[in-house]
Amino acid sequence: MSNLGTPLPDPPGDGITSLNFVDSGNLLLASSWDSTLRLYAADQGELRGTHERGAPILDACPASESVSYSAGLDGRILRHDWESQAQTLLGSHSEPVRCLTWLPDLQLLASAGWDSRLKIWDPRIPGSDDPVAEMQLPDKAFSMTAGRERLVVATAGRHIHVFDLTKLTNGVEPEQARESSLKHQTRCVRMYPDGSGFATASIEGRVAMEYFDLGDAQAKRYAFKCHRASEGGRDVVFPVNTLAFHQTHGTFATGGCDGVVSIWDGEHKKRLAQFTGYPTSIAALAFNLAGNLLAVASSYTFEKGDIEHPADSIYIRPVEDAEVLPRVKVNAGP
Repeated sequence: MSNLGTPLPDPPGDGITSLNFVDSGNLLLASSWDSTLRLYAADQGELRGTHERGAPILDACPASESVSYSAGLDGRILRHDWESQAQTLLGSHSEPVRCLTWLPDLQLLASAGWDSRLKIWDPRIPGSDDPVAEMQLPDKAFSMTAGRERLVVATAGRHIHVFDLTKLTNGVEPEQARESSLKHQTRCVRMYPDGSGFATASIEGRVAMEYFDLGDAQAKRYAFKCHRASEGGRDVVFPVNTLAFHQTHGTFATGGCDGVVSIWDGEHKKRLAQFTGYPTSIAALAFNLAGNLLAVASSYTFEKGDIEHPADSIYIRPVEDAEVLPRVKVNAGP
């Protein structure tokens, strides 16, 4: 195994759009533009199953070891049963569905699409293709995240909408409607493990740390530059495509179009580790719940257009404590 990790067998054949570990173990769900949903035993390096859905998959999420959901470019949301290999239609949007998030405490599924709609689905209602709640978003959805109390949607136009999970009813207004503190398009938003705020990443090589508390906590907000390089005496900026938080320590990983993965201590504003040399852009990242594995999708994100590029691959990298433990001493910013 190299410093990059061990590549999984049978990777997707086109751009990888999401990676998510099943909370109960080391099963890894991967979605792709090749219209497949793949389930791996990440710790064993095995492909456990594949679902073909006939349209590119823009996002996916596991609800359990046996059930997953996928969001398609065709606007449909499908339920996938890994034991029976059945796939059924849960619901749809009028345009491509960009984001899916499973809400485990509520046993509900949230979807957000390019139709500027947020929809909440209850899979326990048989034979119904209607959402239990639907909300208007200010623009196309780009990324979504949730914790125990809130759901956050980042859209085009640098909008950030925060919803209270106890008030998911038709047409409900967001608890907070913010403008991103980053000046350029949002690529990813992820909730802090403690639920106190969220991080956003942008195409301009920056990450912002935000808090829900509109009082004193706002003094802790900040943004930092990352995924940059000096070439020929000039600063080259790479989009930050993905964020993933370590659920135990609260540190987080970022992945960019420079093919680099960095791990940060956001509280103490310190970079803890950096892994360079992936073949192409980092499209997605995920820590398992135990925090001892990091899944890395090395997959070209077409930031330079339709050019020849390395094959798509998923690496599984064991995580060492020194790479993710927060630094107590306060140092200079990331």
